[in-house]
Amino acid sequence: MHLAELIRRRLAHVIDNEQGQSMVEYALILVLIAVVVIVVLILLGNQVANVFCNISGAIGQ
Repeated sequence: MHLAELIRRRLAHVIDNEQGQSMVEYALILVLIAVVVIVVLILLGNQVANVFCNISGAIGQ
């Protein structure tokens, strides 16, 4: 076999293998969700903490 034929077969195998591709897509989605959650918690963290403090203060009275 020639080197070009080996490379062509290897590339065809990589292109046809979609399982690894879907795992990468799931990982990217999870990373995107994690980043969004972190940003929302950073932006709204103090407000959420104040709400919980108000609720616990009201319950304690």
